[in-house]
This record gives sequence, structure tokens and C-alpha cells, in this order.
Amino acid sequence: MRDLKARIDSIKGDLFLFFRTIKELDKPLVLCTEVQKAYAEFVPQLQHHNADMDDFIQCVQELIVYPPQIYCAVRSDIGKWFFVAFDLDALQYTLVKKSTFLSFKEQLVGVSPSGQWRLRLDVKPFNKDFPKVEDKKDIGRGIEYLNQHLSSYFSDHNEEQEHLLEFLTLHHYNGMQLLVSPRIENLAQLRQAVTDALQVLSRHEDETEYARLANDLHSLGFEPGWGRNAGIIRTTMGLLQDILHDPEPAKIEAFLSNVPMIFRVLIVSPHGFFGQSKVLGYPDTGGQVVYILDQVRALEAKMRENVYNQGLEIEPEVLVLTRLIPEAQGTTCDQRLEPIWGTRNAKILRVPFRNDDDEVIPHWISRFHIWPHLERFAFDAINEIKSEIGNRPDLIIGNYSDGNLVATLISQTLKVTQCTIAHALEKSKYLYSDLYWQDNEEEYHFSSQFTADLIGMNSADFIIASTYQEIAGNQSSIGQYESYKTFTLPGLYQVVNGIDIYDTKFNIISPGANADVFFPYTHHEQRQPILHREIEELLYGFPDDTSRGHLQDQQKPIIFSIARLDRVKNLTGLARWFASSEELRRRANLVLIAGHVNKEYSQDEEERAQIDLMHEIFDTWQLDGQARWLGIQLEKQMTGELYRYIADGRGVFVQPALFEAFGLTVIEAMTTGLPVFATRFGGPLEIIEPGVCGFHLDPTNDAQSTETILDFFQSVDNDPEYWHRISEQAIARVEERYNWPHYVNRLMTLAKVYGFWKHMTNNDREEIRRYVEMFYGLMYRPLVEKYVRSCV
Repeated sequence: MRDLKARIDSIKGDLFLFFRTIKELDKPLVLCTEVQKAYAEFVPQLQHHNADMDDFIQCVQELIVYPPQIYCAVRSDIGKWFFVAFDLDALQYTLVKKSTFLSFKEQLVGVSPSGQWRLRLDVKPFNKDFPKVEDKKDIGRGIEYLNQHLSSYFSDHNEEQEHLLEFLTLHHYNGMQLLVSPRIENLAQLRQAVTDALQVLSRHEDETEYARLANDLHSLGFEPGWGRNAGIIRTTMGLLQDILHDPEPAKIEAFLSNVPMIFRVLIVSPHGFFGQSKVLGYPDTGGQVVYILDQVRALEAKMRENVYNQGLEIEPEVLVLTRLIPEAQGTTCDQRLEPIWGTRNAKILRVPFRNDDDEVIPHWISRFHIWPHLERFAFDAINEIKSEIGNRPDLIIGNYSDGNLVATLISQTLKVTQCTIAHALEKSKYLYSDLYWQDNEEEYHFSSQFTADLIGMNSADFIIASTYQEIAGNQSSIGQYESYKTFTLPGLYQVVNGIDIYDTKFNIISPGANADVFFPYTHHEQRQPILHREIEELLYGFPDDTSRGHLQDQQKPIIFSIARLDRVKNLTGLARWFASSEELRRRANLVLIAGHVNKEYSQDEEERAQIDLMHEIFDTWQLDGQARWLGIQLEKQMTGELYRYIADGRGVFVQPALFEAFGLTVIEAMTTGLPVFATRFGGPLEIIEPGVCGFHLDPTNDAQSTETILDFFQSVDNDPEYWHRISEQAIARVEERYNWPHYVNRLMTLAKVYGFWKHMTNNDREEIRRYVEMFYGLMYRPLVEKYVRSCV
């Protein structure tokens, strides 16, 4: 804070001159981009160019102009915020509290900045004793810091190591004792038993099966679960011995990775049409479904591998909880139970929404309107879950805002470790959706969603993000999670400290693409030429009820994109870029797979608006001979081969979203070898190394985005090998960084370490859970009840 004051003092004169020009803009709220534009116009007026002034302006996120005062939100570094009030008459400034800044911000929507009591959410006091990441570069590496604290805890609390013995005797499966028998009563006995066991094991070859060792180990107080053979058991017990004497962080993690703790996993994803076929492209149904199904297959395989290595005869179970929709529109979403392809024992469990009269609600409901149904859904689901897996799960993973709220209700009821995966946080996608929430309440119900987000984030034992960007953004842009640190819903409540991105609950694990479906176009032995005739009909066919446009010149490379047809995905923006560039239209064709072509088939208002806009672009620019729009859903095998077919023709993939939390289609396209152009707002900024394995686009700048794509095609003309270099480097990037085996290995380790931490320190954040429960009862419930009343 002192540094900030010194910084302001050094530029005070120029800063007040600049703020006077801001005042003349006559805008009550000035965004960071507008501040920087105004500053660029102001700089020529300065007698001396001041680098400190440049740096400060880059840190300004927004200005509230309340003459003669200007309130300034300053992001001095990632996750570090200050709020400053400047008085243009007195030429003075002062640092103000977050709540003061938020109160003045609320005046923009007619809430008085003073004299009015406000509900304020502040979770910071509840987390003061919990370990924090210290350096911004380590945000998202929470498990590493937690392991360090566990190591220190062991070293500093020798008398507390009895908790380790308790932990090892807790593990059972269907009544079968695992790991340590209750006959080992204290830590001294455990140490001696481990020493004796290692002596027994030293007399056997690594390959000696557990069955030949069982009696000796049992006599020492050890039960099954240490390993299937002497080599694995020796490794695991050796790690335990090390922890008891020299608890290094890496050894703690390695030991816990081998402990049999997780046999049943529940994954929660209520909204949309969750199924394995014919669902992609329906409203609210896209990458999240693909992500979860791929996650399930990889997770079950990892759990099965773990059980085998642990020497146990146990069948792991993975259950995906979603909503049953009787009016399933040709999908399987009306089936209560559906086995997941490519697994041995994973299933989709569907539970319906019910109204107050206990009647099943038959139709699909938008993700923006499902909030009143989630509490009933969660508690109905608990009985269904128990009937399927015969017990409570060992881990619950929530997905998206609604799934994380349901996961919170279930995990707190059953006392199960909870993982949160946001996928996307709507507050980042809709500009000032918090400040102007009341204007959007009827359509989007952001108040319920943002409240659910805060509840899910603060209830979770750990949070998985796909990229650093998702948590913390970068030096110039705010991360999705960081945006929940401080904000206001005027007239409802202020969030003073909603989440701390330096919290050790944050961990980055990037998903991958299904390697059986998405693989390089050069892997000819895996290709499916039997699909090529159907692909050619899709690409080069004539318009019908599910398509528009016909590609007259089939020799041109294809610019391809596939996504839901909503405003944020911005496929109409891509169509506009293409349409307005004669040179781009001369060089390439455009193919879009998105939503419906006939808006009568859509129930989603936002999609219907985008359908109208897409038709308008086709009509205005006469695109029908150079662009093709397909309103269809593709099976994943067909999608993978379509990517490769377009790569055969030296095409490209464009992901033009206004914001993208991660970018699974980016990974899929890169895996197959397609050069990719993707938004710089969100995950793709981290996935793509620009000019090496792909390219970034600014979707807010049509001309610049079009030029970036054109430059690529020009480079290919000048050097035919350029396309191949980008393609090969894209494949290499994904193989190195984005794969499911690594993902599920880290996921399982995280679940074990965070569960172990709670037991060892007796710290399950009980205080914050009670605070969040109160927030749920006093804020979330009234919001959804108000919504229900408004619908009557």
C-alpha cells in the first residue's frame, strides 16, 4: 500500500490533469479499455513522457466518475487490488475500503452511495489460518504448498502423528478392513510393525504375490491394500517409514497416491441434454459433456489400475448424476440409467426435476432457469445414488455452477470430499452482469447463479482449473475466479472477499482429447475412410432443412468451426469476418456446424437470435456459394474424422469466442493437426504458443482477426511447408501438455491429499461451511423462492 501511495505521489500532477479529461467524457463508468484509449490521446499533452504514469494507467481497471470525485479500482498485480478516491477540486486522494468503492459503484444503478445498510459477504476471516500460496506464479499449484505444510505439520507436531495411525485404520470397503488393523494401537507399534514388515519383504522377490505374504503381514497388523506384490508393498511401506521419520513433501504425496481411498466417484452435471449421442449442439450442451465423458473413461481406467496395483478385488464405480428429461427429443435423456461406452462399470444416473406437487417436469429447462429445482433434485438424488452404489461416494466432483451447488448439498449431507470444476463462470462472459443484474434477471437470473458460484467455491475442498488464465488471468486481464473476489449485486449484497485466488484449494490440471477419437491426420492406419463419403456430403452437399449454403469451389481449403450457436461462442462474428473480406473468400471456404438452421427447432431465445443474425449475414453478403452452415449434431467419431478430412485439404480451425474458459475444441483440432486460430480471451491464450502451434485472435477486432487468418494463408502460399510446421507443432504441443492419463492421475492424488489434510489437521473449514450454509439459507433460498413466485 505504501508503494502505491509513493507511485501516485510521483505522478500526482499528471494524473489529476488526465482525470479532468476523463471527467469531460461525461461517462459515469469508464472501463479499462476506455481509460487506456483516453490516455493515449492525452499523452501528447504531457511535457515529459512518464513511464510510471504508463504503468499506473495499465493497472486501472475501472473508474467511477462522481464529480468532483473519481473512484478508481487499481489492480496493482494479479489478485492484488486497491481502491482510491481522487478529489478533482481539492487535488487530493485517499485509499478507500472495498465496501466504500462498491457503494459508490452502486449509484450507477440508482442505489445511494451512503446512508444505506448493506449485506456484505466476507470469507477472509474464516481462511486466515489456512495456508496460502505466496507467489503469483504459484497460483494453481495448491497441492504443492499443502504438501509442504503437511511436512511441517509432521515435523512440528510429533505427538499429533497419532492422527496418521487413525487415518490408516479408517479405510474399509464394504466391511473389509484395509491397510492397518485396529490391533496396532499407537504410533510406536506402527513404526515397529513397518520395520518388521520391511524385513519380511526383504526376503522376497519383487514379483512375489500378496497371497504368499498375507499371513506374515496380517500377523504384524497389516490388512490388504498395500500392494499386489512384494515390490509394490515394499515401496509403499518404505514411503510410510520415511514419513514417520523424515516427512518430505514429495514422499507424503507419493505415499498417499498409493493408498486405497477412492473406489466410488460421483460426478454431477444437471443442466442441458447429458448423453452419449445426438446431444451436442442442443442448448446448454457442448464441450462440458465431452469433457465429463472423456474424464469418466480415463478416471475409471486409472481407478482400475490403482485397485490392481493395490492387490484388491474391488470393482471401481463412477456415476454421472444428471437430469432426466422425459421429452428427450430423440436422445437417451429419458432413460434413468445408461452405461457409459468404453467403460466396464460407469453409468449415467438421471433423476428428474419435480414441482411442488411431486410431478415430474417433462421438458428441458435452460441452465439460467433451473435454480429453483436444484435443492429438491439434490436430495432426491441421494437416495438414487445409494441405491446404485450401495454406499456413499468417496469423492464428489461438481461441474458448472448448477452442478457445484448440487455437489455442495450432497457432499455436506454425506460428509464426502468435494471437488469443484467451473468450466465457465458466466460473470466473466457477460460484461457487468453483476452490476446490472436486475436488468437481466428475467432472462438470466444471474443473482441466483453468482450466489451459487460463491457457495460452491467456498464449500469445495479443492478446485480444478484447466489453465492459469481461468484462475488469475494475466497481468492485463482478470481471471474468472479473480472476478469473484470483489463485486456487488446492487440492492442485494456486496462481496468484499468472495474468493482468494492465492488459496491452496486451487489446482491446475488441463484435460485432453479422447485419443481414440482425436488423433493426427497422418495416422492413416487409424483413419476411417468409410466415413469420407458422408463427410463429403456434409461439406459439399446442397441446402436442405438442416443446412444452408453450397460450396461451389471444392478445391479451396476450409475454414472450419463447431460450437453452440450462442452470443459468446461468436460464430456469427466469424461469419462476418469471412463475409466482409473479399480476399479471404477468394482463398477459402467457410464451414460452420452450429445450432439449428431453422429457428423453429430451437427453444433457446439466445440461439434463436443468433440464428436470425446468421441468416442476415448470409443474405447481406451473399455467402451461399462460399459458406456452408450445418445445423446438425455429429457423433464424436465423425467429428474426429471431419477434422482430419479438413486437414487433408490444408484447412484451418477457428474458435472465435468472445471468451472461452478452456477450449476443448481447440485441443481436439490441434490433436488432429489442424492449424488453429482461437480467442485470446481465456484458456486458448495459454494453450497456444502464437506463431508456433497456432494463433491468437482478438474477437473484438474484426479487421485484425481477419488479417491474422489472411496472413497465414499468404505465408502458406510463400512457403508450402509452413502449414505442415504449424500442424506438427500443434500436435506436439497437445501430446506434451494436454492428455487424460496425466489429468486423472493428478485428480486422484488431489482427492487423497486434501482428504488426508482434513483428517490430519482436523481442519475441514467448519467455520466457513457454517457461514456458507447461512448464506445459502438467507440469500439463495429467498432468491429462488422469489423467482418461483414471479413465474406463478
